[in-house]
Amino acid sequence: MIMWYNLPMAKIKLTKQKKAWVVAVNMGYGHQRTAYPLKNFAAEDRIINANNYEGIPTADKKLWESTRIFYELISNFKRFPVLGDIAFEFFIDKFQKISIFYPKKDLSKPTFQLKKVEGMIGSGWGRDLIERLKKNPLPIISTFFTSAFMAEHFKYPGEIYCVVCDADVSRAWVRADPKKSRIKYLVPNDWVIERLKLYGVEEKNIFLTGYPLPLENIGGQKLNILKKDFSHRLLNLDPEGHYYKQYRTLIKKYVGNLPRTKSHILTIMFSIGGAGAQKDIAVKLVKSLAEKIKKEEVKIILMAGVKYKVRQFFFSKLKSLKLAGYIGKNIEVVFSDGVEEYFKKFNQKLRETDILWTKPSELSFYTALGIPIIIAPPVGSQEDFNKRWLLRLGAGIAQENADYADQWIFDYLKSGRFAEAAMQGFIEAEKLGTYNIKKICLG
Repeated sequence: MIMWYNLPMAKIKLTKQKKAWVVAVNMGYGHQRTAYPLKNFAAEDRIINANNYEGIPTADKKLWESTRIFYELISNFKRFPVLGDIAFEFFIDKFQKISIFYPKKDLSKPTFQLKKVEGMIGSGWGRDLIERLKKNPLPIISTFFTSAFMAEHFKYPGEIYCVVCDADVSRAWVRADPKKSRIKYLVPNDWVIERLKLYGVEEKNIFLTGYPLPLENIGGQKLNILKKDFSHRLLNLDPEGHYYKQYRTLIKKYVGNLPRTKSHILTIMFSIGGAGAQKDIAVKLVKSLAEKIKKEEVKIILMAGVKYKVRQFFFSKLKSLKLAGYIGKNIEVVFSDGVEEYFKKFNQKLRETDILWTKPSELSFYTALGIPIIIAPPVGSQEDFNKRWLLRLGAGIAQENADYADQWIFDYLKSGRFAEAAMQGFIEAEKLGTYNIKKICLG
């Protein structure tokens, strides 16, 4: 029986008594962002990056690093017409490509790429990390499949959990012989359940938890912070009240009474992925909204991540657009030297964000916070499926031409379409994933 955990938060308060090893990889933001909320019950109050921990053997680090650098190189090259798509398809997407779901068939046969990964682990890749964790065999919660594979291969004595951070997963996430695997999967939606079963994962090893969202954006068992932020957001997303007039009863039921006045002007966040791709789209957005920025009708938050060159790219472009004087006012460029500090800033800025424009990465699940997603072009097969999930949910809107964002964004606002998308995400997507994961792994 597949278990759906949606328990009263009062019964599963996070305490310091029970801990787990939380393991991620710093390849892009996805796996680290997924792990960030789990730090609340992580052993030693830290997240371990399997590819960059203190004392990692040189051979292991070189193998991880070469993979990361190559992925970022190809992800950025994808911006180039024709050749970029061909390179990404051949070198990256072939490994993580997700097969069509219908007609349903047995997909348990391992791919060539999966066999290569398992072969590298069989040659000793990851042994050092697992031997270190064995000294205190707490449950392992891994947000990347490779480190979960390593734990199982090197006979880790504790429980092994793997958090799925996309709306669908490739065959790469499951061991070559899934029937013999004891890895337990914590999944964000029911679609992933069916996919894992096609790969041969035992039903008893699949738990539907929802994606782990940051606790600072939720606010306790009654979702106090989330509902407060969402209520102010709705005022900006439905400026002419079309959505409210039609669905006031629904809003009252799930959110409560809306505030009388707005707490901030319309705010759009553009989030750049870890590889730094798609920053050109953000510049087009700013250029299109330049006059509205100057008139204080809209604020733009550019999340530059932890790459200094992306930060400098934005400053340079803003200067050329004669908007440098608005930085710190109606334009913010958010950057941090460290990824955890960046996530902290990101989550703070998210509280005052009305619309999130991003490629459909793990951030797709942040629509559960009542934030409509403008979907930038996907990068990779898993993001194609994240986009489909958002559109099915009604919580995402595929981006139109960024050069004319000043037209279509405000048309959608007037019609109440963004308000509708925000409400769909808030109602339909699971919000308590972090607590559900804690309950399953630590009781």
